[in-house]
Amino acid sequence: MDLPDLKDDPHLKVLRPLVETYLAFWRADSRHVRSLRLTPSQFDVIATLGDTKGLTCAELSTATLVTKGTLTGVLDRLEAKGLIRRTPVADDRRSTRICLTAKGNKLFQTTFAAHIAFLRPFFQRALSAADADQLRTLLLRLHRSFQEKPVA
Repeated sequence: MDLPDLKDDPHLKVLRPLVETYLAFWRADSRHVRSLRLTPSQFDVIATLGDTKGLTCAELSTATLVTKGTLTGVLDRLEAKGLIRRTPVADDRRSTRICLTAKGNKLFQTTFAAHIAFLRPFFQRALSAADADQLRTLLLRLHRSFQEKPVA
């Protein structure tokens, strides 16, 4: 297979800025979350459970960026802090519903609002509302492309 001319490939020109942007976001995001005395995984779970009546472990695993192998430990630590409670699902003995406690909901209200206020200026400085809508559409399209089987 011959090496293609990469210098002018418009798709490859996106790769480095995409990765650099993700890494810059991740560093700033993680640093701020840790300043709130949470790990990024704990924050993800609390933010996902906020304003819900709770989710099963399976739903939580799908809705967060926390891997299934990590989720149990994260939930154990949040439960030990009194931030979540686990209750059996009445019609499915194998399922457990995870809900925020009153203490967890209070933490959600304060940390989620603080984190959104922290992140918003980064986006507002770089993107108009129309730009943000267009970027979301493009990122979702790119994400779907990576979910499909590779072209042979």
